[in-house]
Amino acid sequence: MRHLSGSVAMSLKVAIMQPYFFPYNGYFRLFSAADMFVVLDCVQFPRRGYVHRNQLSDSQDNPQWLTLPLLKADRDATRICDLRFAPAPLNVMLDQFRRFPCLTKLTAIPGLSRSILDFERTPVEYLVDNLRQVADLLELRRPTILSSSLDISSEFKAQDRIIEIAKRVDARHYINAPGGKGIYDPRAFADAGLTLNFLSEYQGSFKSILERLLTEDAKTITGELQRNTILEHVSV
Repeated sequence: MRHLSGSVAMSLKVAIMQPYFFPYNGYFRLFSAADMFVVLDCVQFPRRGYVHRNQLSDSQDNPQWLTLPLLKADRDATRICDLRFAPAPLNVMLDQFRRFPCLTKLTAIPGLSRSILDFERTPVEYLVDNLRQVADLLELRRPTILSSSLDISSEFKAQDRIIEIAKRVDARHYINAPGGKGIYDPRAFADAGLTLNFLSEYQGSFKSILERLLTEDAKTITGELQRNTILEHVSV
C-alpha cells in the first residue's frame, strides 16, 4: 500500500463498507463524501444481506429478489473475498432476468451491460467492478481498494478492524453510514487519531440503483445523492 504524505494524508477521508449488489442510491454517498473507498471483503459473508442480492420490480411492479448464483460454502467461516460462483452463473442470471422488465433496457448502458453479464472473475471482483461502473455513471470516481489486500490480522475485530484499515491507508477521517451510530465509539477513533463522521439519514428512493439507472436520468439520481450527502460530526 502506497503511503500518502503531508497535507494529503492529514486530510484523507475514507469510507469502508461491504460490497453490495447494486445497492440503493444512498450507499453511493460514501463515494461522494470520501476521498477513498475501501471494500470491506475480509469479513464474514452475511447470507441475509445485500452483498449477493437486491430487489427489482417485476412486471406487476412488485419487488422480487435478483440473486447472484454463489457456490455453497461454510455458513460461518466464509469471508466475502472467499466467495465463488456456482456453475453456469450466466445462464442462471439470464433466467432470472426474464422477471424484471427494467433489465430489457440494459443495452442502453453498454459498460454496465457488459459488467453485469461478466462472470469470468470472482464474486468480489464482480461486485466491485459493478460498483465502479455505477460510480462512474454518477461521476463519483474514487480510488477503491480491497480490505483483504491489506493483510489485517484476524486479532482485529469489528470496530478495531475498521480503525486498523483506516490507519493502514493513512486516513484521518472515517465516514460511515448512519446505521453505524450505535456501533462505533467516537473516543476509540479519537484515540487512534481519527475523526468519526456519519452521513445523515437518507431522504430519497431505496430502490436498487440498477433499476433506477435503467428507468431514470442519471443526473436526477446524482442530484438526489448530492442533496443527501450531509455529514454529521460526532463529538467525543
